[in-house]
Amino acid sequence: MFIRRKQAGFSLVELVIVVVILGVIAAVAIPRLSRGARTAGQNTLKASLAEMRSAIELFAAEHEGKYPDADIANQLTMFTDIAGDNPSATASGTSIYGPYLKEIPIIPVGTRKGKNGIFTTDQTTIPGGLATDGWWYNTDTHEIKANLPDADTDIDGVKYNTY
Repeated sequence: MFIRRKQAGFSLVELVIVVVILGVIAAVAIPRLSRGARTAGQNTLKASLAEMRSAIELFAAEHEGKYPDADIANQLTMFTDIAGDNPSATASGTSIYGPYLKEIPIIPVGTRKGKNGIFTTDQTTIPGGLATDGWWYNTDTHEIKANLPDADTDIDGVKYNTY
């Protein structure tokens, strides 16, 4: 009499079932993950704008209602006097206010991704100007926006420069 040993292993049917299950899981998970990567940039842009807008308001609160001018990058990242002038890397004498940001954030999305310069309404004829800077600051209304063309939109079709 022969004793038949059952061989260990998986049958072809079992392997096919496992592969099909993994395929279904991948079909559901991958689009969700890629959508998360696409929205990460727009969420970073919104956070950077909120941070810069708060810094501008804090600057105005400490400088007797005076908002940053065309020298906004230095005024937000360095120490200044009560008038918002004389930016300095270290606090000294009357330059005791600030800094409000460690550095100007970079644009995380769009055609100017990686840029962190600030173009202001006071700068009308600088070389490259509007086309190369990441941010746009209106010195009259104290509004800051992403300096991106209307063609740069998020996944919902909203223009980044309207955030």
